[in-house]
Amino acid sequence: MVIFAIEKKTKFMKRLLVLCLATTILACKGEPKDYATISGKIENPDNSKTLKVFKGSEYEKIIKLNDDGTFKDTLKVVEGDYTFLHGKEYGSIYLKNDKTSAFEVDNDSFLESIVFKGDNSDINNFSVRSFSISKDYFTEDLINYGTKEDLEKAIEDYKSAYNDIKIKYPKVDSTRVALMDRNIEGSIVQLNRFMASKIATRAAFPKGSPSPTFENYENFAGGDLSLSDLKGKYVYFDIWATWCGPCIKEIPSLKKVEKQFEGKNIAFVSISVDNGRGYKNDAAAAYQGWKKMVADEELGGIQLMADNGFASDFIKSYKINSIPRFILVDPNGNIVDADAPRPSSPQLIKLFEKLGL
Repeated sequence: MVIFAIEKKTKFMKRLLVLCLATTILACKGEPKDYATISGKIENPDNSKTLKVFKGSEYEKIIKLNDDGTFKDTLKVVEGDYTFLHGKEYGSIYLKNDKTSAFEVDNDSFLESIVFKGDNSDINNFSVRSFSISKDYFTEDLINYGTKEDLEKAIEDYKSAYNDIKIKYPKVDSTRVALMDRNIEGSIVQLNRFMASKIATRAAFPKGSPSPTFENYENFAGGDLSLSDLKGKYVYFDIWATWCGPCIKEIPSLKKVEKQFEGKNIAFVSISVDNGRGYKNDAAAAYQGWKKMVADEELGGIQLMADNGFASDFIKSYKINSIPRFILVDPNGNIVDADAPRPSSPQLIKLFEKLGL
């Protein structure tokens, strides 16, 4: 009877131990967390030392970076894609509650260096790699000087590189892949449309052909100016308007280029096509708006006003229907490039240096 009691007690203790272990495991596992965790490191961070995570107007959180660029925080989110911002650099990250996501990036080469880790890293790396490869194929050289054949080859290589990325991340769900497929195809359609216009412009205005001219455009500095007055100099035209956001964005770069080539055999000529748009179709108000912006922004170079906006003969002759548009003419009045690189493009400096400026 004693032996039986001991065996019974031993069995009871074993069952109790198993029960305790099971309870401990369940307690450790706990309930799913109602927040996502995000962490990582930003090398060479900007002075703000912050990371903003947001989703439109629905969600926003500011995360403070440590002195060494590391960060870690929790965010209560609705599952989905979120945007993050550090300084002027943007990125995208998929977040889900009860998941831990992380990334490391060098702020000096943001898109090229970012690597995601932790939960959902396949999704995040697939997305960023799919977006970033475009710059490897749709280069400044292609945009500024590419032929139809160059474009077709670039698109073919781009599609092949994207397929390689899909193979590299096989765990990404089919819905997300299908969405990225549509984005890639949409980008190709837009590029084809954009390049068709540029290629047609180059064909219509071949290098070395005589440039269209203009006569007696009002000069902000006083008097009138004609293209013939600039004979003997290269002329870089900036066709713009005060209401044009992309035009305004190029102004700081244009000022830098003007400064860099100050004293060289080149004239920088900005021609405004302001004729009422942005001023309730009031041409007189548009004219005053032009004069005010030139003065307020201390615009350099030669500032001219076209005689009839987009309907001016010079503008129509160059088939300009969207701005900004940049044109380069040689000292003899012949076209160098009827769709020249923008001031913000490194290709412009290369072109000037190639011409010996």
